[in-house]
Amino acid sequence: MAKFKNHVVEKDGDWTEWVYPNRKLYKMACCDCGLVHDMQFALVKRGLGKAIVFRARRNNKSTGQVRRAILKRASE
Repeated sequence: MAKFKNHVVEKDGDWTEWVYPNRKLYKMACCDCGLVHDMQFALVKRGLGKAIVFRARRNNKSTGQVRRAILKRASE
């Protein structure tokens, strides 16, 4: 299973630090429920400038792995 970096915030609703994702494949997991999405990013021309775009899809295999790890920690 891929290692996920835990982005800690001081209180609920705060922003994390800026993240520099791998543009080709970046996995983002919810710390509360363990849902994992694969994300891809691209820089595209838009008008006279550029824009960052992304797309996401659910990763069922990684979601299951993360959720099993969460349950295992909760039962210890």
